[in-house]
Amino acid sequence: MIKVRPKKALGQHFLTDLSVAERIAATLDDFRGMPVLEIGPGMGVLTQFLIERGHDLTVVELDSESVEYLRHEFPALEGRIIEADFLKMDIKELYPDGTKFCVIGNYPYNISSQIFFKILDYRDQVQCCSGMLQREVAERLTAAPGTKSRGILSVLLEAWYDRQYLFTVGEHVFNPPPKVKSGVIKMVRNGATDIGCDPSLFKTVVKTSFGQRRKTLRNSMRPLLPPSTQFPESHGQLLSMRPEQLSVEQFVDLTDMVSSIRKREQ
Repeated sequence: MIKVRPKKALGQHFLTDLSVAERIAATLDDFRGMPVLEIGPGMGVLTQFLIERGHDLTVVELDSESVEYLRHEFPALEGRIIEADFLKMDIKELYPDGTKFCVIGNYPYNISSQIFFKILDYRDQVQCCSGMLQREVAERLTAAPGTKSRGILSVLLEAWYDRQYLFTVGEHVFNPPPKVKSGVIKMVRNGATDIGCDPSLFKTVVKTSFGQRRKTLRNSMRPLLPPSTQFPESHGQLLSMRPEQLSVEQFVDLTDMVSSIRKREQ
């Protein structure tokens, strides 16, 4: 029997509760027939249910011990186990020509935010993304305007996906048990192709605002603008707010304001 040791350096906490794994696999039931990429399958506790449900499954795993285990235990995955770092993968090589696909996983806690930033880069292809993360991160990814958990990824993901926090998972169903609870989320592409502003500048505005989240937007936006900038009176109320209070639409408005001022001051 091939043994896989959970590795702290890889953020590995192997889920041992099959009922939880089956509930996570079920989040993709509406997307049967679409290719599925599982990130960090480990010992395949989620993988087995994805295969049972008939998904067109490919898995990406960095840990060589886990790769050996998966090859031995899941012959159905022959040719579909990629030994690689997801963050360094060129996904367009795996899914070329704009192929639409889903992403799922019990995501390594130490790189989960980076995973979702990468998913945003492929938002035109990733139609659904679900899985388990550290609860604090899961709450941040699905946070609504006006909540303390609201952050950069909350806004960027909301612009392109409908997000749901599904359920919480306790520490005792993992090997080794993490020190925190976990949360399961699901995101479905909302169909937006144009959010109403330059998406690159939108991302910059969101990141800059949350980089100084205790400041009002009037102050946090100044690094993006010429020193002598006079803000338009029409945006006075918006500029008096803090970033966690804003909706996506208000961030779009803020981005358009920054763009307009930059053009005016050129």
